[in-house]
Amino acid sequence: VPLGDLADTSLSDGPSQISREMGKRRIVVGINVRDRDLGSFVAELQKAVSSQIKLPEAYYLEWGGQFQNMERALGHLKIIIPITIGAIFFLLFMLFNSLRFAALIILVLPFASIGGVVSLFISGEYLSVPASVGFIALWGIAVLNGVVLVSYIRNLRDSGLTQIQAIRQGCAQRFRPVMMTATVALLGLVPFLFATGPGSEVQRPLAIVVIGGLMTSTLLTLIMLPTLYKWFEEKREGFD
Repeated sequence: VPLGDLADTSLSDGPSQISREMGKRRIVVGINVRDRDLGSFVAELQKAVSSQIKLPEAYYLEWGGQFQNMERALGHLKIIIPITIGAIFFLLFMLFNSLRFAALIILVLPFASIGGVVSLFISGEYLSVPASVGFIALWGIAVLNGVVLVSYIRNLRDSGLTQIQAIRQGCAQRFRPVMMTATVALLGLVPFLFATGPGSEVQRPLAIVVIGGLMTSTLLTLIMLPTLYKWFEEKREGFD
């Protein structure tokens, strides 16, 4: 039986491959992002697609690739960051054997975070995975500076100095170590801040967060931490 008697045949252009997932047809559109962070690009693209493209019924979009991996990593960080803060608090409690002093030093974390958030806003970066890792590194440096200052003030108090004398002398003598720690960390990240080659999309947000956070945390640690220490001590003495 000739084929022409059973069907109409013709040559026409068509897809070379039909992909399916879970029994549904799908089309993959790949995009390579350069010279900017992935999060902000996808946010702009989602806004443009939602305003300019109307999908037919039963059609939908899924954002995958590196963006999907980044979203998954951010979900993990939402668990890791509270655990990190809890671990820092526990170690501070073990070091000082005091919930009061552990809470006092934990209060430097908002001081550090202010600079990191403002730096991200000024630079136009988004809260990405590298930026989140930068916050964790920043908190470690800020807590270290707080421990250096509070430990020295406590030692001066134990040696017999009054509260005001211990705070003044402690701030004066620990100013240089605190500034050196922050300056060395800051200078070490400057090359990442101006990186333009491959990997700069990871290095730059991390450096922006740490450098901006160090600027605020160092100044506020030297100003606010002694004030809070005095307030904590006065509350304790008043309670006693």
